[in-house]
Amino acid sequence: MPAAATQTTTELVAQVCGRFGHDRTRLMDMLWALQKELRGIDKATQALLAQELGTRRVVIEGMVSFYAFFTDQPTGRLAIRLCDDVIDRHAGMEEISRTLQQELGLGLEQTSADGLFSLHHTPCIGLSDQAPALLVNEVPVTRLTPERARELVRLLRQNPDPAALAQTLVGDFAPLGDGCNADPLIHSLVENQIRLPGPVLFAEHRPFSGLQAALQQTPAQLIAELSRSGLRGRGGAGFPTGRKWDFTHRPPAERRYLICNADEGEPGTFKDRVLLTEKPDLLIEGMVIAARAIGCAEGIIYLRAEYEYLLAWLENRLLAARAAGWLGQAIGGVQGFDFDIRIQMGAGAYVCGEESALISSCEGLRGEPKNRPPFPAERGYLGCPTCVDNVETLACAARIFAEGADWFRALGTEQSSGSKLLSISGDCARPGVYEVEFGIRIAELLALVGAEQTGAVLVGGPSGQFIGADQFERRIGFEDLPTGGALLVFNQSRNLLEVVNHYLDFFIDESCGYCTPCRVGTVFMKKRMEKLVKGSAEPSDLDYLKNLGATLRASSRCGLGLTAPNPVLSTLEHFPMIYSALVKPPKDGQHAYFDIQAALEESRHLAKRRSMIYDVDYEN
Repeated sequence: MPAAATQTTTELVAQVCGRFGHDRTRLMDMLWALQKELRGIDKATQALLAQELGTRRVVIEGMVSFYAFFTDQPTGRLAIRLCDDVIDRHAGMEEISRTLQQELGLGLEQTSADGLFSLHHTPCIGLSDQAPALLVNEVPVTRLTPERARELVRLLRQNPDPAALAQTLVGDFAPLGDGCNADPLIHSLVENQIRLPGPVLFAEHRPFSGLQAALQQTPAQLIAELSRSGLRGRGGAGFPTGRKWDFTHRPPAERRYLICNADEGEPGTFKDRVLLTEKPDLLIEGMVIAARAIGCAEGIIYLRAEYEYLLAWLENRLLAARAAGWLGQAIGGVQGFDFDIRIQMGAGAYVCGEESALISSCEGLRGEPKNRPPFPAERGYLGCPTCVDNVETLACAARIFAEGADWFRALGTEQSSGSKLLSISGDCARPGVYEVEFGIRIAELLALVGAEQTGAVLVGGPSGQFIGADQFERRIGFEDLPTGGALLVFNQSRNLLEVVNHYLDFFIDESCGYCTPCRVGTVFMKKRMEKLVKGSAEPSDLDYLKNLGATLRASSRCGLGLTAPNPVLSTLEHFPMIYSALVKPPKDGQHAYFDIQAALEESRHLAKRRSMIYDVDYEN
């Protein structure tokens, strides 16, 4: 046993491992339990955990270093995480940050001497519609001003008990949020801000009526009905959901799995937050129907760490579904149809939005994408056929079986059936969640949200594309402007290159580090962008950015690397005048000297960042 470890820590580690049956695939849960108890997982604790699980310490160290919410240094009893997204910055987060640093006497990433407070930056926390916002442990605090930030610190000093924090804030700080946000199990300041309820997800629905209809059909019939509806994945890629269910159902297997991706980490996206708050039963219903179709008995909801405040609420809805006979054994009275769901907490890793990386995380590994083929439908979670769908997709499936495929197919466009939830934020009067039929024009959306003097719209978040005013007649849909749900509005006063550089920093930080194009290429792209901002770029630098972006798209291992150059490439294409105004012609008609050795040295240094991939034998 390491000398630094105490008997108390040894007992705690053994207790935590016992709680999860010493199952290495539940390592995320074990780390969360230790993090909450110890406020950090230091080297000694990592060694104890590795010893208890019969694995190498480097495996545990790799997990702790990979996920942003885990740390090997103790945080404060109250860890304050400031949202550092572009929208929060534009809403005044930098001033909030200065105020909190002054009030707490702390810098960022520091912990107070008494261990009460620590202060951190974190990427988007799913509250762009009510920015600036932060988290105190798992408790969200929204619509901050410098005055409210000072009041927050005063209240926390008066009552630092995290369990009572929300009540303290509500009593003296702000009203509770609307709808189920006011439920005692959530008790949150967060507002839903459902600005436009649509015909599918926010329409009237008799709970589990879709499941009742689905239980009258065979798996093959269910897959055929869903395919006929035209439902495509609502995460952005738009893969036909019926085909995905069919691919998972086909391979002969003793076990299959269904995973709901509730890790909406795309900056500017928050529509799943609202579904999880107001429509959790619809999600559960969709998951049970999917389980019936693909033939699986176990499901997982992968919930992002930033939404931990919804955990008790979701667990309660699962309990209610079990009590009503919609989860568990012989669902709906159908003998042999057994299915249940557990919730897996994420720990802050954008790359886990990619389905194979999410599967790795569920398996107790770093959230690193897996090689394809095989695809998850063939060999996914624990090596079994696995279907991964997001919250909105599964909720749509429940409504389709309640109302019929023809009803759904009649909504939207020929290639994009149904409705789409949009998370709209930024420079507009009415940010929030809008449920619209596919085919709506960007100009119509800007009018709905009260956007004026709009200079650019970012469709799909940083992994999507920037468009300018000459393209506001384009339409939301897979045949024109696909989006996972985020629309960020920037007025003409905003410096787009600052926004682009911020998103490059985001992608650099969130890269898993496995493949060189993403790990190194994003850094090179950022350096060339800095050269532009300094005014020392030449025309050849624009060609360099285009070529480098094309290389990232062609050779990166997963969706993060494929989309990381999008902020640069889409602004180069749609806002060329911004770049040309910063480019200077080469002196004497010759390009500046390129020092290849210096560039190679930089690359060698960057390449020292290594991935940590572990082979796990799930049979032992």
